[in-house]
Amino acid sequence: MLHLILAVVATTAIAADTPFSDCPQYFPNNAPPVIQQQEELKARALCFSGFAVLHSGKTLTPIYVAERLSKAALVASQDIPRTNKYFAEARLPVAERSTKDDYSGSGFDQWHMAPAGDMGTEESKAQSFSLANMVPQNPVNNQNAWRKIEADTRKYAMRAEGDVFVITGPVFESDHPTIGSNQVWVPQHLFKLVYDPSTNKAWAHWMDNTEEAKAGKPISYEELVKRTGIEFLQGWHVLQ
Repeated sequence: MLHLILAVVATTAIAADTPFSDCPQYFPNNAPPVIQQQEELKARALCFSGFAVLHSGKTLTPIYVAERLSKAALVASQDIPRTNKYFAEARLPVAERSTKDDYSGSGFDQWHMAPAGDMGTEESKAQSFSLANMVPQNPVNNQNAWRKIEADTRKYAMRAEGDVFVITGPVFESDHPTIGSNQVWVPQHLFKLVYDPSTNKAWAHWMDNTEEAKAGKPISYEELVKRTGIEFLQGWHVLQ
């Protein structure tokens, strides 16, 4: 059984004074998964111009990252170059954020949760290089299997009748390694949940963070909830 840092989750409508009140559009029905504010998680909501991050000051990684993919943004993204300028997230306390030095020489890539290829403006593409949007990833996995999952998700969104919601996040076991002087947690698994409101269908990609991992058949939303303990779409009766 996986020993996850995320245990108690509920979904509610977003109020004006709650986290993500400045960017509710990245969640179905403006309702994000809400992690109970446990002291140990040090959870902080961050709004960007193309995605939203619930960040953990304990793991120094996202808890999850949410996007709303549109065909228009994906088409625009193809003509916008990557900045490749990774940066520590200044909105986070120094003790709760990772740095480029943590990744340097670690043997792990800086792994986008919201990929640069999803971003439809220069600003959002530049913001996607915030280290608040990163987890340590096996480089072979990053450049091959997971890249295919990201590309397949974009292809689906390009064909969809409307916008598609995507939530991506890391999963840690109890014996997770760390990197850097700040001890950034290295996930053993990663998931990418895709929800299409036009069909009311949801599915998820699940991958081990290893060199040998392959992009296999997606798992059901129900199976993702079972593995993570997170009801991302609570109150939504999605079709499997």
